[in-house]
Amino acid sequence: MLVFDTIRISARSFKNNRLRTFLTVIGISVGISSIFFLVSLGYGFQKVVLERIATSDSLLSIDVFPKASSDGEANVILDEDIPEIEKVDGVLKIAPIITQKFKLHSSGYTTESKVNIVNKDFFRLEGLAVQSGEFLSDEGKNEIVVTSSVLDLLHIDNDDFKNKEIVIDISALTEKERDDIKNSETVEKKYKIIGMINDKSKANVYISNSSISDLGFNYFNRIKIRVSSEDKIGSVRDAISSKGYIVSAISDTVDQTRKIFGVIQIVLLSFGMLALVVSAIGMFNTMTISLLERTQEIAIMKSLGASAQDIWSMFLTESVLIGFLGGTMGIGIGFMGTESVNLLLNLVAKNFGGMSVDIFYIPLWFVVFIIIFSTVVGLVTGFYPAKRAAALDTLEALRYK
Repeated sequence: MLVFDTIRISARSFKNNRLRTFLTVIGISVGISSIFFLVSLGYGFQKVVLERIATSDSLLSIDVFPKASSDGEANVILDEDIPEIEKVDGVLKIAPIITQKFKLHSSGYTTESKVNIVNKDFFRLEGLAVQSGEFLSDEGKNEIVVTSSVLDLLHIDNDDFKNKEIVIDISALTEKERDDIKNSETVEKKYKIIGMINDKSKANVYISNSSISDLGFNYFNRIKIRVSSEDKIGSVRDAISSKGYIVSAISDTVDQTRKIFGVIQIVLLSFGMLALVVSAIGMFNTMTISLLERTQEIAIMKSLGASAQDIWSMFLTESVLIGFLGGTMGIGIGFMGTESVNLLLNLVAKNFGGMSVDIFYIPLWFVVFIIIFSTVVGLVTGFYPAKRAAALDTLEALRYK
């Protein structure tokens, strides 16, 4: 029997038993859509989290913290220590950071905030993104970038913040005076807001290190290092650690996050597989009933010259078609489900002042895998009924009622 004839005869049974075939396909599609929905949820959460904590540059960055101190002094990295770190093989860029808490003033309002004194490379290495405006420039002596939390504390409109002025009371510390902030001289510095980072949880501001070059800062709280390549991360980290510095890399956090989400995806996939197993049992039942109903039809086909191989192929093709249709329909149902839930969640988030985000993501390879997987499920489910149909005795089948 030709392949086309096998498919045509197998598809004919769909017309003869439309409701039962439809319900069987729906059963498979429900199981597949459950897998699609749950796994895309797991991938979506992973994508959202990783996008928040890492960019291409930040994945190649290393954080260097001061050496451990046992004499009771505050731990810092001195300006004179920078050259020895720059000489390490694999170090491409360095972004020193000074972090202190200072008072901010604007339009009669005062608040305390963490002030980060950085250079222009810091934002890219840290993986920060501005929601509105721009980052600090090379000549940004009077420029400041703030988080949305700072704007709220100073009662500045998030949609109309550009060029608004902020005054910072900066303590002009030296390395020896850094533990005695109260007695240090305070200088007022005026800055114009040029960018906003969307962060309601942290009151942070960022100013250029060139704007405080006259205040005698000769130490840093942290250094961000851009490594030349991913292969160099380990060697650079070991080299700097051997000098006594404390080193961490965001790639470690990303790897741990991926492992955690890998476990979550397995759990979600297990729940989806339960629904698919139930659907497969229903499909097996359908194929078995189809065998019983078509026993005499099979006998007539055999008496007219159909071989056991033809009968086997016919039943197996029917189950494969059901599996394929169930997988395709399941993807459609799962996609509509993810879009509906995502739309609903984003509407709720907007009403409460949150950001729109897509919490579902499915890679293309997984869509192809689902279709192949559902087809294989149909193949496996129909194998036993097809084998029984091919093994039927023609005379016994003709007498079957």
